[in-house]
Formats: sequence, structure tokens, C-alpha cells
Amino acid sequence: MKIILFGRGGQVGRELEQVLPSLGHVVACGRDEADLERPDAVQTLLRRESPDIVVNAAAYTAVDKAESEPERARQINADTVGVIATEMARLGGWLVHYSTDYVFDGAKSDSYVETDPTGPLGVYGATKLAGEQLIAASDCQHLVFRTSWVYAAHGSNFIRTILRLAQEREELSVVDDQIGAPTGAARIATVTAAAIHRLAGGEGELPASGIYHLAAAGATSWHGLAKLTVAAARAGGLPLRVDPDRIRPIPSSAWPQAARRPANSRLDTTKLQRTLAVTLPPWQDDVQQVVDTLTHRALHA
Repeated sequence: MKIILFGRGGQVGRELEQVLPSLGHVVACGRDEADLERPDAVQTLLRRESPDIVVNAAAYTAVDKAESEPERARQINADTVGVIATEMARLGGWLVHYSTDYVFDGAKSDSYVETDPTGPLGVYGATKLAGEQLIAASDCQHLVFRTSWVYAAHGSNFIRTILRLAQEREELSVVDDQIGAPTGAARIATVTAAAIHRLAGGEGELPASGIYHLAAAGATSWHGLAKLTVAAARAGGLPLRVDPDRIRPIPSSAWPQAARRPANSRLDTTKLQRTLAVTLPPWQDDVQQVVDTLTHRALHA
């Protein structure tokens, strides 16, 4: 089985590059090998390689910058995704793609299920939704995993930013009126591998083509995530200037950003867990693991 991975340099892509080789021959592509701003080059690569599965972990993820670069965000998150989907429909293969909680407006009081009406608040969410729609319209076999608040021990993410700021400042202010489930990139990769194992004829029924929500169990605010991150790092021996009690909760209105965020990003993962027979752990578990890794790295640098 041949798997093409797009976005090898990203948070999820780097984790996927570790787990996918056990499932088949992997052609891992970064921007140098497959730039999603050049759909013609992506199409040429797919026609040359004729993969059985494409895993697309490449995306335009600069949520605020997307407001001033809508065309670029649209090309990467939607138009080229549509090209990939069309090619996979032609080849009769599968496309595994990642979307986001930002396709929703966050107004629902409960967790979102896959069939809930969408309503993105900004360009990023709108372009990711457009990508989902182009995949569906292509009639290719696909798994679209909507996930939320992604982080890893590498790359640019909230946890790494908080730890850096906690070493520089004696007090932090963090938004507490946006709720979601921080989800580790390694967890996303592990679940993806379980799905691809089935696509390749492994144990279990073939998952139905469609959208699945993939996020850790439970929920917290950005403020709650910051407090746990700092507490875990301090417990691990990392010298920080900030105490968890010195992290001040603030409303979103006190932290103006170019793009609006959904107040509620909770995703119901019942469909995914039933389909793949997986259990998604509490969000705290993977956060603790990543913080431990970062703490150990910093103390032994």
C-alpha cells in the first residue's frame, strides 16, 4: 500500500511520519515537495505516484492572518484540497483530511455532532468548511477528521507559548470564555493510523466515508489549559516566574483579535469511538505528557 502524506513539517504531520510507515510505503511531502499553493504540481505528483491513500495534514492555520489573506487560505484549505479529492476519486483511493472546530459558530450549548449546522465566524473556518464541501462533492472515499486546539511538543502552539511566557513574566492574562478540548497531535496521528489500518484491510469493519469528530475527552478554557500547563511544568522542576494562581482569567473582549473564535468548541466524538472502537482519553492526560517532554527537554538542554 502506498500512502502520500502532505504537510510532513506540521504538528500533526510530524507525528504521522512516525506512525504511518508501519502501515505501508509512505511518501512524505513538505512544501518543497508538494506546495498546496501550486495545485498543478500537487496534481502531477498524485498522477505520478498513484497512491492508495492520501493523508493531508497540510493547511493554512494562521487564524488571524487569514483575515487579510483570504485568497491564500482558500487555495490551501479548499481549492487544492478539491484537486486532491478529485484525483483520489479518479484513482479509487482514500483521502484522509483534517478539519476544525472553527467550522461552527460556537453558539450551541452542548457538544457539536457531525451533522450540526455549520457557521464559521472567520476566513480560516470558512475555508476549512469549503475544503470539506469540495471533498464531499468529489465523490472520493474519504475520512475527514474535525479536531480542536491542536498542540505538540514541537511547532507553534498554545502550550509552548505559555511556557515561554511563564519564564519571562510574573503574571499572565488568558481568555476563559472559550471552551474546547485540547487535543494532542500524537493522539490524532494514533487514531488516524488505526483508521488507515482498517482501510488497508486490517481488523475491524471498513469505516464509512464521511466526517468524524476527533478530540480529547472533556473540556476546558484557554485559561484552564494555561493553569494546568504551568502547574505541571513547575511540578516537573521547570523554573517559572509565574505561579498558576497568577494567571488571570479575562473575557475574549479584553483580548481583541482579527478573527472571532467560537465560544464553544466542544466536539462529540461518539461516532468516531464507536466506528473505530477507540477510547479518547481526558484532555489532561496528553497535555501532561507533552508538558513533561518539554520540561525534560528544557532541563537537559
